[in-house]
Amino acid sequence: MSETLSTGAVIGILGGGQLGRMLSVAASRLGFRTHIFEPGANPPAGHVADQVTTAGYDDVAALKAFAETVDVITYEFENIPTEALDVLESLRPIRPGREALRVSQDRLVEKEFLQGLGLTTAPFADVSDMASLQAAIAEIGTPAILKTRRFGYDGKGQARIMEPGDAEQALADMAGAPAILEGFVDFGFEISVIAARGVTGEVACFDPGENVHEGGILRTTTVPAKLRPMMQADAVLMAGKILNALDYVGVMGVELFVTPKGLVVNEIAPRVHNSGHWTQQGCTVDQFEQHIRAVVGWPLGDGARYADVVMENLIGDDMDRVDAIAKEPGASLHLYGKADVKPGRKMGHVNRIVARD
Repeated sequence: MSETLSTGAVIGILGGGQLGRMLSVAASRLGFRTHIFEPGANPPAGHVADQVTTAGYDDVAALKAFAETVDVITYEFENIPTEALDVLESLRPIRPGREALRVSQDRLVEKEFLQGLGLTTAPFADVSDMASLQAAIAEIGTPAILKTRRFGYDGKGQARIMEPGDAEQALADMAGAPAILEGFVDFGFEISVIAARGVTGEVACFDPGENVHEGGILRTTTVPAKLRPMMQADAVLMAGKILNALDYVGVMGVELFVTPKGLVVNEIAPRVHNSGHWTQQGCTVDQFEQHIRAVVGWPLGDGARYADVVMENLIGDDMDRVDAIAKEPGASLHLYGKADVKPGRKMGHVNRIVARD
């Protein structure tokens, strides 16, 4: 396959959620077609994609048939079974590559990778049983957070340990899954850098956004973040260092804690990211178009920010406010087409342009 795809080519996307939906819209604007592979019926991305395969990641025949119809494969979430990737990679290029998935799928591997680059992370320790958890608490102290090494998101798979006596219940909450203990970081706020790297190695980063979480779920991202220029430059350089180390192609979200002693890397996400949705109204080329440009081998676009934006996730019953939001000046609604409203479920988001003084 040529490094560069022409319009009309088909991009295969693993996962049919809202990120796959917005990637499909961006692809269609650039003249590409999309084919979604998703186990669940009637996924949000299926409303806007050219084709949908509904099958499990253990369905080898379906995976092979899917790969034969596309020119390149990307993904909207990182917890794709290794066996499925083995099948697909033998037939079509996967961008971003397997190494980024290997690192990001396991929190312990991710922390070790980041520290190996000379980046600062929260203190951490591998936990496999009560003895190793007690040893980790003795080393790291409390408060701390016990997390499953794999398959956690939006606050799931986590248990706080405020004092050593909480250890037994926290370990039980892991339900036997391998875990990692992370020490608390004394931080002022969290930021994220949405960064992109192309097939020729060029790197482009969007301005850092300032994140606010509620109940483990991102509530708002605000740009510009309240960062000193030197720290903003550090954040962008750190993101670039991670992308280059992984020989990455595509968009990545890099979450960092802002502390009095500098930046601490919280985690990386090898895909377009919730905290990058503000780019849809704040930049000429948003994160979704940037990702499509990267995976098809096009030059990266201009991600310079031309507006101040506050992105708010619409979660669960926030959908009751849609009519009111639709009347707001400067508000741009992005709804995901999900049929069922559930507590804690991301149903859409709104980007609000903020008037500059």
